[in-house]
Amino acid sequence: MIAPVDRTPLPREFFDRPVLEVAPDLLGRILVRTTPDGPIAVRLTEVEAYDGENDPGSHAYRGRTARNGVMFGPPGYVYVYFTYGMWFCMNLVCGPEGRASAVLLRAGEIVEGAELARKRRLSARNDKELAKGPARLATALDVARDLDGTDACAPGDTPLRILTGTPITSDQVRNGPRTGVAGDGGVHPWRFWVANDPTVSPYRAHVPRRRRS
Repeated sequence: MIAPVDRTPLPREFFDRPVLEVAPDLLGRILVRTTPDGPIAVRLTEVEAYDGENDPGSHAYRGRTARNGVMFGPPGYVYVYFTYGMWFCMNLVCGPEGRASAVLLRAGEIVEGAELARKRRLSARNDKELAKGPARLATALDVARDLDGTDACAPGDTPLRILTGTPITSDQVRNGPRTGVAGDGGVHPWRFWVANDPTVSPYRAHVPRRRRS
């Protein structure tokens, strides 16, 4: 079960701020996924900020599309995308409505419902690996495209909710380049993580994908 932490849901105002303020402030917060089999909760330990049309690494860099529409607001909504033809990843939208920005949830510690997460992450060698990486986190929490556009700040029962948890102190926050981002967007040190936390995923620079002959 979740340790004694603040279980108050984060209000929409929390997300209605610049993405570079929201991203590190999400570390230590608790994301709760409600499933038919029970809740699964993860303490966030690694995130990445994406700043919309100002950010070459963002899905919204070239404007609004059917895929990235949720990123344009309102804040506090969940943006889910499909990548590499295999995996889902989830983001939390932030900033003022109409200006696309979001925080990618990269990794965390499963603190409730580990037995449910294990059933979805059979390849994990231990519980520290259950949500160690953005696709693993989404898989462990049973997050797929049908949750794109979910309001994580809505009152009442919702599939996804962010609790206050225990925020990380500034001296425990680290930052560096985002994982796997190419080109001009690769230079931004907008990946944030909890220092020395075993659930944080390893950094990997962008490697161009080779075309099949």
